[in-house]
Amino acid sequence: MPYKDEQLHEEKVFKDPVHRYVHVQDRVIWDLIAAPEFQRLRRIKQLGTSNLTFHGAEHSRFNHSLGVYEIVRRIIGNFEDRANWNDDERLLCLCAALLHDLGHGPFSHSFEKAFKLDHEHFTQQIILGDTQIHTILERVEMGFSQKVADVIDKTYEDKLVVSLISSQIDADRMDYLQRDAYFTGVSYGHFDMERILRVMRPIEDQVVIKSSGMHAVEDYIMSRYQMYWQVYFHPVTRSAEVILSKILHRAKYLFENDYTFKLKPFHFVSFFKEDVGLTDYLKLDESIVFYYFQLWQEEDDAILRDLCERFINRRLFKYIEFNPNLQMKEWMELSELFKKAGVDPDYYLEVDSSSDLPYDFYRPGEEDERLPINLLMPDGQLKELSRNSDIVESISGKKRTDHKLYFPADVLKELNDDNPAKQRIMELLNLEQPLKGENEYAD
Repeated sequence: MPYKDEQLHEEKVFKDPVHRYVHVQDRVIWDLIAAPEFQRLRRIKQLGTSNLTFHGAEHSRFNHSLGVYEIVRRIIGNFEDRANWNDDERLLCLCAALLHDLGHGPFSHSFEKAFKLDHEHFTQQIILGDTQIHTILERVEMGFSQKVADVIDKTYEDKLVVSLISSQIDADRMDYLQRDAYFTGVSYGHFDMERILRVMRPIEDQVVIKSSGMHAVEDYIMSRYQMYWQVYFHPVTRSAEVILSKILHRAKYLFENDYTFKLKPFHFVSFFKEDVGLTDYLKLDESIVFYYFQLWQEEDDAILRDLCERFINRRLFKYIEFNPNLQMKEWMELSELFKKAGVDPDYYLEVDSSSDLPYDFYRPGEEDERLPINLLMPDGQLKELSRNSDIVESISGKKRTDHKLYFPADVLKELNDDNPAKQRIMELLNLEQPLKGENEYAD
């Protein structure tokens, strides 16, 4: 029997808190899960620093990847024998769903920004490079790994296949909303996924939703909206991300200026030099990063030592609402005052902005072009979701942005009262009033 058609002697299942079971029947999928590049995802948290806000958020990219695979498996099961669905794409869809997050690094997006990396680029490299994942995919058929990479890159010719893992209602989002809600303990991310899966239909190059399932989709859209603002953009989580980013920037700065670390940061050298190969990338996971952060608490450099101690022991920065577009004068004054007070603003003063577009209709030519969710009406016509739903129409195309200013209130309050900059800093940051951030958990 060809490898691509080979089935396991008996179905394997993973117990899952969100989907109850993840079912594996294909030998290819089983082998991919066992590959070291996929097992590495166990050591990458799904939500980065969110566990410092929601203590249950310890789940990994491994959990999530299995979940996305399971949702796509169920969708395909519902598509069998339907017009417009090509069952020859079944294994391709399953592999792309399983491997879509393969290239994420430690702390994901914060790490990427610090070192100017792109996890999607490394996903491609892992799939197409000298890896066990690549070897397994090429056993299916020559060029199969490129097909999987193209699906994840959203360039594959069959856009219906792409839409299953990358659209405004896809398996990726449906898993992470429910999984992240479960592990953070919030109720916002729950919606009737079973109903949505039942009313999904393949139509030419897209997945559409039967109009009878519109209310389940409304619930999904609003769940996503709430999760972004209550969980993903939680200001305490963002505070931890700010400190994490400052640690990485400080370590890189010290390395570039020939600082002698007590233990050379071997795992970071190629990152500091911005010349990261696949081998070095795969060696770095969150356990390694934490190891160095623990060591750096003993470094001679006061800034690196303090930032690492803050991150490890959750002594986070406080924050106030602050719009740099409207308060540029105050921002510049604060920066100068920090310098005068002996507090380096490059590491202890940061404006962080969060923005999200919960749903968008089709805007051809836009840089972030989003295909809309279409409803399949009883007469066979397609209608864009926001034209039929007052709830979705109310948030459609509306980007919400939030700005906060982060700073170490404890350091500022401990400045000598005769420090000429202290009083003005206290006034600008309103430090005489109770602030949020340092010891705050999710509320």
